[in-house]
Amino acid sequence: PDGTKNPLQVLRLKKKMGNASNASSETELRGALAWMVGEEGRGVRTIIDMVAMTRFDCMIGSTAGQRAAVAQALHHCAIRSAFGKVLNQQPLMQNVLADLVLEHEGSLALTLRMARALDHRADPHEDLLVRLVTAVGKYWICKRTPHHAYEAMECIGGSGVMEDSPFPRLFRESPVNAIWEGSGNVQCLDVLRAMQKTPAVVTAFFTELKKAKGGNALLDGYVRSLQQEFTDMADMEFRARSVVDRMALALQASLLVRHAPA
Repeated sequence: PDGTKNPLQVLRLKKKMGNASNASSETELRGALAWMVGEEGRGVRTIIDMVAMTRFDCMIGSTAGQRAAVAQALHHCAIRSAFGKVLNQQPLMQNVLADLVLEHEGSLALTLRMARALDHRADPHEDLLVRLVTAVGKYWICKRTPHHAYEAMECIGGSGVMEDSPFPRLFRESPVNAIWEGSGNVQCLDVLRAMQKTPAVVTAFFTELKKAKGGNALLDGYVRSLQQEFTDMADMEFRARSVVDRMALALQASLLVRHAPA
């Protein structure tokens, strides 16, 4: 208030393997003037909403990275010829490109579904989805992105690993969101914690999946199989990664069955 500078010492900028343009630093506050933003002793509770938004941010960023990689791969394969045909006219490459596009579409659908839920937390169903699926989506989308970037790079071939192409940066950027705001194990433990603390989140999750029931027989069978995972919670922590993988895939598939072009 008196116009003086607040004591804040930047110890160093973190030397990350990528994500360099998004500067991260280690700081110390010594005698700094500050105001409480929440009740004393309830710091974690106060920060948890910010953490949810940052995890959602990670979903957006990784989905955008997937989109950038897809755009590069589709463009290159539409104009590059090998073995007498344009690449995107060859069955093997069509399969790879379709997988890359489908991965991105699933990521985008799940990210936008969580955006809707975050915008409507007064609705009990949407609030329960936020509590559970923010961690599910952050885990899956961010973890898939490094491999997605690499696979798209492979579509380009040798030029894809050249530093003057877009791919080295896309690839170096890709791991950070999977680690930021809780790595894979932390996300899975948060999913378990949400299920234990608020069992209704599981009901809300399967209620959401039911909206696609009848739209695809394979998906219906997959959801029934997934439900079996929740009948015995005894060793769930050992199975957590596998279960969260399947939860993410089921929700992405249900959203695409409901909303994507046939």
